[in-house]
Amino acid sequence: MTAGAGTRLWPLTHSVNKQMLPIYDKPMIYYPLTQLMKADVRDILIITSAYDLEVYQTLLQDGSQWGINISFAVQEKLCGIADAFLIGEQFIGRDNVVLLLGDNIFHGGNVDDSLKNALNNTSGATVFAYPVEDPSQYGVIAFNESGKPVSIEEKPQCPKSQYAVTGLYYYDNYVIDIAKSLKPSARGELEITDVNRAYLHKKNLEVEILNENTTWLDAGTSASLLAAANFIHTTETKLGIKIGCPEETAWRLGFINDEALIVAANRYAKNHYGQYLLKLLAGSATC
Repeated sequence: MTAGAGTRLWPLTHSVNKQMLPIYDKPMIYYPLTQLMKADVRDILIITSAYDLEVYQTLLQDGSQWGINISFAVQEKLCGIADAFLIGEQFIGRDNVVLLLGDNIFHGGNVDDSLKNALNNTSGATVFAYPVEDPSQYGVIAFNESGKPVSIEEKPQCPKSQYAVTGLYYYDNYVIDIAKSLKPSARGELEITDVNRAYLHKKNLEVEILNENTTWLDAGTSASLLAAANFIHTTETKLGIKIGCPEETAWRLGFINDEALIVAANRYAKNHYGQYLLKLLAGSATC
């Protein structure tokens, strides 16, 4: 989902889509894209605005260069995250679906395993919760003594827990019917929190809690955009790795072969990104 107006980042996003902004050495969209790839999600729909459609098509193409299938759809009117299921109804078909907000970046910890666990569920919904210092700025999920979710509140003044709901969600196919039944909120949007509450009321909502070794960044403000870039730069430099690199992810997972990786590396041969890809083939880069 990349169709938002990015108002929290104005004037940066007056003429540039938020998910096209750089997070250190890669476009922001690369990070959620590779997160899906690592969970073996290979059919991906990018939902964006009509204004930004062409630039996404130019950057991402059809995904075949990474061994995945990328389609595109336009959100004509900014009417909420849950609108993704109405826009993507034909794309989703009868399958279950993962929704990932384009400004959410995850790294390390148990996020990869948690998403894979969710994908094993054939029914219901799974949200991914993360402990935060100021939960009043997020959707907050609370639990009973047995650890079962009992409530979800959007930006509550008095949060019932420290656990924020991140921008990563997994749903069975029934989510399309739920989205169709929603009424716009006071701000005129179809709210993803209302989708999650619908599953909660049916006692069909699971929660995967991301542990303290997981990094979750919502790069939607100027400060968090800078923090994300600094984190990526520091981690990559210290460990000699790349985070959010679709070429490497595709190659390590066997989506593409050595020849395809060489083609990608030669495309960026004059900078450190291409040189890193070549080092992968030489065996000198680590996981």
